[in-house]
Amino acid sequence: MSDSEEERVQPLDRRVLEALVCPRTQTVLSYDAARQELVSRAAGLAFPIRNGIPIMLIDEARRLD
Repeated sequence: MSDSEEERVQPLDRRVLEALVCPRTQTVLSYDAARQELVSRAAGLAFPIRNGIPIMLIDEARRLD
């Protein structure tokens, strides 16, 4: 694994996951380690994690199919 790949795939601290909620629905999020996203099933959105930082902006979220 190259340095850039290692930087992109960082485990998310469990405490961070427990503290964050979906900005649209205020519901819990699930962590998708493979895609580096926090997923809100209720809102149908996946929020990216970049360099270990969750980007909790609705405009930055990917719509789930």
